[in-house]
Amino acid sequence: MKAVVYEAFSAPPKIMTVPDPTPEPHGVVVKVMATGVCRSDWHGWVGHDTDIQLPHVPGHELAGIVEAVGRDVTKWKVGDRVTVPFVGGCGACPECHSGNHQVCDRQFQPGFTHWGSFAQYVGLHQADINLVGLPESMDFTTAASLGCRFVTSFRAVIDQGKTSAGQWVAVHGCGGVGLSAIMIANAVGANVVAVDISEDKLALARALGAVATVNASEVGQVAEAVIEITRGGAHVSLDALGHPTTCFNSIANLRKRGKHVQVGLMLAENSTPAIPMSRVIANELEILGSHGMQAHRYDAMLEMMRSGKLAPEKLIGRTITLEQSIDALMSMDRFEGTGVTVVTEF
Repeated sequence: MKAVVYEAFSAPPKIMTVPDPTPEPHGVVVKVMATGVCRSDWHGWVGHDTDIQLPHVPGHELAGIVEAVGRDVTKWKVGDRVTVPFVGGCGACPECHSGNHQVCDRQFQPGFTHWGSFAQYVGLHQADINLVGLPESMDFTTAASLGCRFVTSFRAVIDQGKTSAGQWVAVHGCGGVGLSAIMIANAVGANVVAVDISEDKLALARALGAVATVNASEVGQVAEAVIEITRGGAHVSLDALGHPTTCFNSIANLRKRGKHVQVGLMLAENSTPAIPMSRVIANELEILGSHGMQAHRYDAMLEMMRSGKLAPEKLIGRTITLEQSIDALMSMDRFEGTGVTVVTEF
């Protein structure tokens, strides 16, 4: 098969011909019809993820068609249209038994723990637990855009933040994760304040339902600006970027007993951010993480899509070829463009 491969961290990946995957007894092989280009892939490429063994094929936001099925798989057959969470569960550990596959003790992540979806085919493990069937009405490009950013934001806003109608939600960073969170929070009736340094991204945030925006490149005190807009602070605030500054501002702009949800990855030099702990204690704030979403929770999100409350296709910025994914991957840290980039030609 054709695949994007890098043989050293931070070295330019190449298009190569590599062996086709074969299914594990509990797994499947999926023909990749679309795969998103995510900043998590960039983190892996520069060497921030210790799971990755070289040479490596990146890619974890995928949708496609089941091509081959392992002997122990009972729920899926060749030809099924599927997607998969970027964190998969083993099905046997205490976390999986409690339904929390997103923090499985022996989790697998395509594009990290094994070769991913920047390729014509990808192997996926524990298929009966982790695969999600796609409605016939959903195109593969939209389905791939759900893979990491949208589902992580859904869990962050709905399950972790427990956001409800009438609350104020602040979203720091309007990339794919942040824009997804804005759409989802707006869909449940929350009032969203979007924060970014790009006017183009803030314009898209407003189009997706943000009732107010803050340009952090023009406003000296971001947290104070959010507190003023919300008349006391956000009930729920998300750092959708993953930077010490956005993390600090997200916590600092909360009202008493508010919730901060860390969605953006914080790795390498950003892994130990300063936190206003005195404010956390005095105001009884909650600090939460959000790490993917279990396959069994997709139904709730898909129902909101069927009803028209969520329209993730609006977040797609551009579609590209597998060859173009190399430049898209290497430039992820420059935050160019708006919306989600999806590979659709292999």
